[in-house]
Amino acid sequence: MPFVRIDALRADTARLDALGRAVHDALVETIGIPPGDLFQVLTAHDGTHSLMRYGDFPDTRRDDDLVYISITLRSGRTPDRKRALYRRIAELAHSYTGTEPRNVLVFLTENELIDWSFSDGVAHYAPAQDD
Repeated sequence: MPFVRIDALRADTARLDALGRAVHDALVETIGIPPGDLFQVLTAHDGTHSLMRYGDFPDTRRDDDLVYISITLRSGRTPDRKRALYRRIAELAHSYTGTEPRNVLVFLTENELIDWSFSDGVAHYAPAQDD
């Protein structure tokens, strides 16, 4: 169950929706999450009241089409799967929204089964054992 946060500078609702679809489609294709496993927070920043800052590290010129994608997911994916995910997100973001791949930054945070609760204060992946 990946949890995805997407922050995009000067994005309208249609662009945010397309970016969310790009990330979800890439997750389904590259790491095999179920298609119905969709948990996303999509936020646009107008550059005046809410800001996103960026530099050119590592020698990459970015502009105001910038997108930050933060994905929290269970640990265990191989480096090759992660590389495939990054590549596919950039490809689909470009295909769905015209966002240049140089403007797509992806950050993964991994955790364990005990780190998820979907409702009711229950650790659904790691239920308590009866003593």
